[in-house]
Amino acid sequence: MGTRIGIDVGGTFTDFLVVAPDGSRLVHKTSSIPADPARAVTQGLREIAENRGESVEDFLAGVDTIVHGTTVATNALLTRRGAKTGLLVTEGFRDVLPLRDGTREEPYDNRLQPPAPLVRREHTAPIPGRFDVHGQEVTPLDEDAVRRAARLFKDEGIGAVAISFMHSYTDDRHEVRAAEILAEELGEAYVTRSADLLAQARYYDRTSSTVLNSYVGPIIREYIRVLTATLEEASFRGVLLLMQSNGGVATPEELSARAALSLLSGPASGPTAGLLEVAAHGWDRCLTVDMGGTSFDAAIVDGGRPLVMTDGKIDRWRIALPMVDIHTIGAGGGSIAAVDDGGMLRVGPQSAGAVPGPISYRRGGQVPTTTDADVVLGYISPSSFLGGGMSLDVDAARQAIGEQIGKPLGLDAIQAAAGIYDVVNVSMAAGVREITVRRGLDPRDFPIVVAGGAGPVHAAAIARELEIPLLVVPRESSIFCAAGMLVCDFKHDYVQSQHWDLAQVDSAEVAAIWRSMAERGTTTLLGEGVPEDKLEYAPSLDMRYKGQWFEINVPLPAGALDSLDITAAAREFHRLHDIQFGYHTDEMPIEVLNVRLTATGLVAGSSGTPTWGAAGAALAHLGQRDIWSPGQRRMVAADVYAGQDMVPGDEIQGPAIVELGTTSIVVLDEYDAVVDVSGSFVLYLRERAEEMRARIQTGRTPVTA
Repeated sequence: MGTRIGIDVGGTFTDFLVVAPDGSRLVHKTSSIPADPARAVTQGLREIAENRGESVEDFLAGVDTIVHGTTVATNALLTRRGAKTGLLVTEGFRDVLPLRDGTREEPYDNRLQPPAPLVRREHTAPIPGRFDVHGQEVTPLDEDAVRRAARLFKDEGIGAVAISFMHSYTDDRHEVRAAEILAEELGEAYVTRSADLLAQARYYDRTSSTVLNSYVGPIIREYIRVLTATLEEASFRGVLLLMQSNGGVATPEELSARAALSLLSGPASGPTAGLLEVAAHGWDRCLTVDMGGTSFDAAIVDGGRPLVMTDGKIDRWRIALPMVDIHTIGAGGGSIAAVDDGGMLRVGPQSAGAVPGPISYRRGGQVPTTTDADVVLGYISPSSFLGGGMSLDVDAARQAIGEQIGKPLGLDAIQAAAGIYDVVNVSMAAGVREITVRRGLDPRDFPIVVAGGAGPVHAAAIARELEIPLLVVPRESSIFCAAGMLVCDFKHDYVQSQHWDLAQVDSAEVAAIWRSMAERGTTTLLGEGVPEDKLEYAPSLDMRYKGQWFEINVPLPAGALDSLDITAAAREFHRLHDIQFGYHTDEMPIEVLNVRLTATGLVAGSSGTPTWGAAGAALAHLGQRDIWSPGQRRMVAADVYAGQDMVPGDEIQGPAIVELGTTSIVVLDEYDAVVDVSGSFVLYLRERAEEMRARIQTGRTPVTA
């Protein structure tokens, strides 16, 4: 196996993890270029090659695999810079996008206006022709109407079209024929058929998802083309894989056709990598938190797999494609702090980004940020930021915080910086509660796996707020999603809407649907180069009590593909309903709405074994510096350690700072830390040390699981 590279393009930095054949690992970060993300990727690869004393061509010639997560589609949507898009809908449903699903987004906010549709009304063409819910043709397709719409789109310069006809999930012949006509009239236009992308009921959800796919499709297709060509010019002859929002990887060809699967793909690898971090300690569950320069992402892994949602929203637009359930808020190192007109301190969601960035970056920033507060509080060393590659201006940060935050609040600069630290931590803790408590889960039952360049600085304070006793900070926390991409499998999701009473379900009919999905998955995975003996299939059903509005996805054992145990499926639904809603009703009839299957190609291996230093904690001690203690509400002396020199079994007591070049781990007063067998730093509450240490694998002490 040759060299492998994980690349995560973020809003502030683009992260790289290079894993050599011998298991040695290289972490690299370069500034993102929002206007040209591909250039940041190639620039980072050149920097890595130069640091190794090689040309980029020689370096890439030895690379087998590059796995890449990108925010290109997300940024195109958020900035409304997607393709000019047309939409074909069934006659009578021209206003499906502005009317949405008929519900109010915020039930108690009468003034909230829905976002402007991504497709203008004059570019939405109603087409006669319809199938009913049973797949019977009610009205033939009006092909002349499709041709007229295609010619209108051509005259209007529309380069992407979404096709979404009523009940096409039962029979897609009208959509297939419409796509053929569009190809004849529009040539290379990007076309998405709803039944091909998402064969399920709920017309608005399906239409919105299809429009999103076409809206970002040409952008992703062009980005992939440029990136692929650039890598080929630089002598890369290996395999390029791209992250999907469902936590799996796919080939560029697959993602070009299903571009919406790249929305939120950047952080989707985090939960998979987080599970690997805690599995050695006997957990099959964890929370992953990722605090970067612009945002904070939180996700759940439970029962050995990341939780996936099929009712997500991106910039308030519904997307029903399976996505790792990641809750994102505008809280990062670049989040701007300000005192509002009411005299309240607020942090985020606006961010200083990479340019101009925080004041301490010396890039022209004029407003204080979370990073500036962290520097003032002693959590980040001004001289060792990014391994010494960037010198931070602590004096400018202190002065700005004192003037812009402290003076309006009657506080000195240290107290004002502590206020910024507290506010952003409370916001992130609320984000964690949002994804746990609303599912009926107690965050105290989950260890936290910490990611992002700013994550380890704030993680202990977040855990303190949530009363979580244990945190795991991977040694490569600052580029955790890039590392996670190297351990993600191929993954493709399939769905077919049905409407059955569970008690009357024909097991043979369900099995036939699953077999058809498995055949499609097998064809796709084999085409992506996955060996046949590495294929796995995970069936599930979307179920609800009769009369309910929302359904619950119920995972089923692989054996259900051959024989569905209806009683066991009902029992699992009742259990999950009780967890999420606090009750279940055994006598209530259960409905099945969707049949689902996830096809997985198990090609991921270990991301490599880190190489250890040999110093140990005593020799890794760099001295002391003053840091802010949230518990004591004052500056206190803290020991500072060189994290790269600490080895499994090393222990330290808080308050302390562990510097890792690309991030700093803050060990608060109440916590101690130990290096585990994989080289990660495990922080645990001192008052629960005996209980927590019994589970921590250090490689030196016998462990009772």
